[in-house]
Amino acid sequence: MADPNGQAQTEQPAAGPCVPVAPTRRGILASVFGTAFGWGMSALGAATGLWAAATARFLMPNALAEPPRRIKVGPPADYPPGKVETRFQPQHGIWVVHGVYRNRRQIYALRSACTHLGCITIWQENEQRFKCPCHGSGFYADGIHFEGPAPRPLERCAIRLASDGQLEVDISKTFQEELGQWEDPQSFVEV
Repeated sequence: MADPNGQAQTEQPAAGPCVPVAPTRRGILASVFGTAFGWGMSALGAATGLWAAATARFLMPNALAEPPRRIKVGPPADYPPGKVETRFQPQHGIWVVHGVYRNRRQIYALRSACTHLGCITIWQENEQRFKCPCHGSGFYADGIHFEGPAPRPLERCAIRLASDGQLEVDISKTFQEELGQWEDPQSFVEV
């Protein structure tokens, strides 16, 4: 068919509800995320992802790096009589002492935790005693308490002379004086 100017016309489809429109990317995203259904599906997907992540974390083991329970503290010759070694206290929580207990010279390891509430004691070299800075308990160099609210002496850790000639302290095993456990040969090395 020709128009009045003599040019050929192409037929245009009639616009109406039956004509399909090619979907575009923006149209799909708008129809998915621009509706209540789209928002609900997005929230469901996010919740499922968080749940899966939490479940995966729950199934993984909780591994902690703990310090060794047995530590070498050097040969007995490194500990002159009356010496309290403080270098192991920050990392391992022990004092290594070459002292006298019941008229016997011994090397022993004392836990640095006060027996009152577990505060960390400090060694006062000039006064030759351990002191709890929190509540005022005082302990002699052999670990026996003499003042403050602490109900008992400091605890000893197991100590032995290893096969290589060094002292080895096992901080997982403790001995209490009031139970007579300081007489146990595992609680000291006689020198």
